[in-house]
Amino acid sequence: MSITIRQAQPQDAHAVVPLIMDAIGDIANRLTGEQTEEAVKRELSNLFKREDNRHSYLNTYVAIEDEHVLGILVYYNGEQAIEMDANLVKWLKAKNAPSIIIDQEAHEDEYYIDTVCVTSEARGKGIGTLLLQYAEELTKQRGFKKLSLNVENQKENARRLYERLGFVITEPWSIIDEPFHHMVKQI
Repeated sequence: MSITIRQAQPQDAHAVVPLIMDAIGDIANRLTGEQTEEAVKRELSNLFKREDNRHSYLNTYVAIEDEHVLGILVYYNGEQAIEMDANLVKWLKAKNAPSIIIDQEAHEDEYYIDTVCVTSEARGKGIGTLLLQYAEELTKQRGFKKLSLNVENQKENARRLYERLGFVITEPWSIIDEPFHHMVKQI
């Protein structure tokens, strides 16, 4: 298996967007202001191709093998998230979306792993771990000391994986009124 990780490109939307939807579930509805799967997919594709929001290709990395996307990492700075989320709220208001509240997901002094997802056929091959390690390396290169993520309280297997990789629960967190553990790895 020869996996490489690279910055996503706008033309990767067809492979990346379904993985984002798989990973974030109903949060995708809130982030797009849409309810049907087709509309959510269309609007997430539009957001992915833009450069001003958390799900932009600029914040996305893809794990590929033989030019096939096997996994994704959506990753950004907590401070940058403030402006990106303000842009998202403005976009949602302009389209009269039913919900325009975007919850903060990271502290400003952290790099944040928003989304990690691997295609169903590639799961169990260590690709998710490679993407997490890649985020850690990028965080070091960018001179930050904290890498964070949020994991739903009931996802105990995911929490254990993150703990094995050196993340520790630092505080409770809430995203769309659901309980999460905020986990941080000191770099």
